[in-house]
Amino acid sequence: MPDRGGGPSGPRIRVGRPSRRVRTLLMTLGVLAALGMVFTMFAGFWTDWLWYRSVNYSSVFTTTLWTKIGLFFVFGLLMALAVGFNIWLAHRLRPPLSAMSMEQQNLDRYRMGIAPYKKWLLLGITALVGLIAGASASGQWRTWLMWVNGVPFGQKDPQFKLDVSFYAFDLPWYRFLLGFGFAAAILSVIAAALTHYLYGGLRVTSPGARATAAATGHLSVLIGVFVALKAVAYWLDRYGLAVKSSDFRATDNWTGLRYVDANAYLPAKTILFCIAVICALLFFATLWRRTWQLPVIGFGLMVLSAILIGGLYPAIVQKFQVQPNEQAKEAPYVEKNLEATRKAYGIDGTKVTDYSGTSKTEDKTTLRDDVDSTASIRIMDPNIVSPTFQQLQQIRNYYAFPDNLDVDRYTKDGKDQDTVIGLRELNLAGIPKKNWINNHFRYTHGYGVVAAEGTSADAQGRPVFTESDLPSEGDLGTYEQRVYYGEKTTTYSIVGGPQKEIDYSDDNGEKTTSYKGDSGVNLSNPVNRAAYAVAFGEPQILYSGAIGDGSRILYNRTPKERVEAVAPWLTIDGDAYPAVVNGRIQWIVDAYTTTNGYPYSSRTTLGDTTADSLTAANNNRAVVAQQNQVNYIRNSVKATVDAYTGEVKLYQWDTKDPVLKTWMKAFPDTVEPKSDISKDLMDHLRYPQDLFKVQRELLTRYHVRDATTFLSGSEVWQVPDDPTNRSGNAVPPYYLSMKMPDQKAQSFSLTTTFTPNGRDNLSAFMAVDAEAGASDYGKIRILKLPTNTTVNGPKQVQSQFNSQEEIAESIRLLRGGDSEVEYGNLLTVPLDGGLLYVEPVYVRGGGLKYPLLRKVLVTYGGQTAFENTLDGALNKIFGTEGQAPEPPDEGDTTTPPPTSDNPTVQQALEDAQKAFDAGQEALKENDWEAYGRAQKDLEDALQRAEDAQAQAGRGVPAAARASPAPARAAVRAPSRAARGLAWSNVHPAP
Repeated sequence: MPDRGGGPSGPRIRVGRPSRRVRTLLMTLGVLAALGMVFTMFAGFWTDWLWYRSVNYSSVFTTTLWTKIGLFFVFGLLMALAVGFNIWLAHRLRPPLSAMSMEQQNLDRYRMGIAPYKKWLLLGITALVGLIAGASASGQWRTWLMWVNGVPFGQKDPQFKLDVSFYAFDLPWYRFLLGFGFAAAILSVIAAALTHYLYGGLRVTSPGARATAAATGHLSVLIGVFVALKAVAYWLDRYGLAVKSSDFRATDNWTGLRYVDANAYLPAKTILFCIAVICALLFFATLWRRTWQLPVIGFGLMVLSAILIGGLYPAIVQKFQVQPNEQAKEAPYVEKNLEATRKAYGIDGTKVTDYSGTSKTEDKTTLRDDVDSTASIRIMDPNIVSPTFQQLQQIRNYYAFPDNLDVDRYTKDGKDQDTVIGLRELNLAGIPKKNWINNHFRYTHGYGVVAAEGTSADAQGRPVFTESDLPSEGDLGTYEQRVYYGEKTTTYSIVGGPQKEIDYSDDNGEKTTSYKGDSGVNLSNPVNRAAYAVAFGEPQILYSGAIGDGSRILYNRTPKERVEAVAPWLTIDGDAYPAVVNGRIQWIVDAYTTTNGYPYSSRTTLGDTTADSLTAANNNRAVVAQQNQVNYIRNSVKATVDAYTGEVKLYQWDTKDPVLKTWMKAFPDTVEPKSDISKDLMDHLRYPQDLFKVQRELLTRYHVRDATTFLSGSEVWQVPDDPTNRSGNAVPPYYLSMKMPDQKAQSFSLTTTFTPNGRDNLSAFMAVDAEAGASDYGKIRILKLPTNTTVNGPKQVQSQFNSQEEIAESIRLLRGGDSEVEYGNLLTVPLDGGLLYVEPVYVRGGGLKYPLLRKVLVTYGGQTAFENTLDGALNKIFGTEGQAPEPPDEGDTTTPPPTSDNPTVQQALEDAQKAFDAGQEALKENDWEAYGRAQKDLEDALQRAEDAQAQAGRGVPAAARASPAPARAAVRAPSRAARGLAWSNVHPAP
């Protein structure tokens, strides 16, 4: 800096340029930042590779990776070359001299400014468009693999007589190529036009011609390419009509040609194709004619034709030909849609049978035995009793059960039994002290299966466990009980190293273990540790002493997550369920192949059609869809995930599915043949819920087979809302062992009901044989009720339950204090022409934190019963009470008192009524001392009634049945009033 005076000048200091030390430091920081970014990207890639290799599906990773890389480079390079070549060509064709005008003088400044950097600018522009195009193309890896590996369907569409594979595999790829071509043409036109303008080939305000001959020829060819691509688009649009969706007759996503498509749009597309070809040739002809006149006229003609022929003409046909006689015009196309939709969703074999809805037998007592042979009615609702499992079988706070348990079949005493089952999974929220070591090293797994009979409860309303305690013991025999992979296991664990794991606790204290499986990724390698430290954002993985030889990191631990990762081309069912198979706990996951390119088949939205009251309350039960809108679905794969080793196996289930065959060609050796499924595993496979929900949604409209009925809309059904809660969502389907009218024996089934559109009465009952390996597996049966009679639907049955005075009073008593009543699954069973409804009722409250079965609601033929047990309710409905006296109420040691003609019984009833009323008054006054005395008097009165009955040796007393509701409630359920705030005063909580 110059000397500003004031003393001897010092050394000069340079401003604006940092010192060598600062430059070195900045360069070092820049290099480190670049290395950090590179290592971060490497860590993501490396950990993914290690994980896929650990599950023996490295071929999925490499195939997907190389496909993405190939598409990225090929299409990125093509786009870069197209745009770069046209920029270079436009520059090459620039005029030697620019007209002397203000416009060109202003452009001279820009030309001079970029002159030294022209090559770098060209490289930068081409690199940018290449990267964007390549990234977009790499996302089409599924489209590419399906096109190059496509397998014929062996079915042809009714319009163009092409194999369905053309629409499912070929057409999507052709449309991508067309879209890429349009993008390349448009970018090339823009880049070339800007270059021509910059160098004087195009002029806006300069005198003389607006474009040089070279610029005219260049841009005309590019526009001609664009128009030629539009011609190709018009031709492909003809085939696209077969998979085009539209709203028709209040049907969303109707797919396929209608009358106006076949008779107006189809010829219009052909005419527009011809016009576009002529127009493109006119643009190419400017290379010789050097004039825009004819191409512009041709382009205007094409635009006008698109408006008149492609838009106005079809509207005229629709208005004046179709609407006056729509049913006759549309019927042939509706029939094609009906047939294609039923095939695409696997509902073409649905058997629809008329069903009266009313019992044929006048003497209902003869039906009592038929109930047991018709259905094994499940009164343990897997969606209600999870808290009961939790309270009675959690054992330790660091275990938990899923919110919704599962229903499976297990053999006991040679008979199949519907079983409610859940795993005791790891619950990190319940560990005594949270820290990194405890969360990821010590508490690593759950332990054991807990199972209960689905068709019975004990005297206190609790599940009858067939497998329980810790370690679990029961009917399932010996099996590996440790659960390292489960639905609630969402964090990583590091196992197998120097740090011991908590196994389980018993009376002798905590047991420890060390993981012996070969699952997970080995962390002995420092590079692996560094990569996972970066990928998981946890530096301690890099230097922690708890990691040593043999340490392995386990992650991606939920069953659905693992199956989705190893088979990214599958759609995963929302409900994975556990089963004990060959001495191991296996998670069973149903998976689907889908496409939205099946001609004439109407589309459905998986997220909507598979939603119900359970998915609304538990998002973990939602389907994992690769594409949300589909018009073809198959349960083509059954997958298993070992709860200890995490091993994933994919089994081919649908051996005829062409979509699965296509993916098996793309990813060879990833799916095992169906013949490899063991018998033990086959016994636990079942029909999947999400597929059933999709099919039942389609069958609300597509159960009809003729176009006339479909078009009239008179037979449209709907899936009713769940009447057991106020969610407003659809009722979920229920697994149940039952016998349809045309079956000779019970089979494990998946069932649902339908109501007419906009009404609540029942219109149909649907069931599918869900027993894998059975000859009728997957056969859908629908019992269609007559439209001229009214049969109560689920909502009406629930309202009937709630509106009966006697039942309403009992429900009010059950809700005494702070108790809550929870309604279980409302099961529907066809019986002798009528419909039997059964609903378990649970009570939670007072000293209890979990629901217990207290009552069972049953209705049949207009008769309703609300009793302590299923047998009691059935006996009352069918008039067989005296033959099979109802067991005592929950936990009571009393039995029903004798008949009212016994003076001792009569006095006991009167005393019980007085004690009951006194207890109610004490509850209102919050006088717990008086309430306790009243309950003691109530117990004494009932004991006297029991003693009198024992002496008389008689059945259920008529007086008890005939007595007023409060007295009857007091006799049958002395603890009803105490269920709320004071349950523990009478019966201590178990």
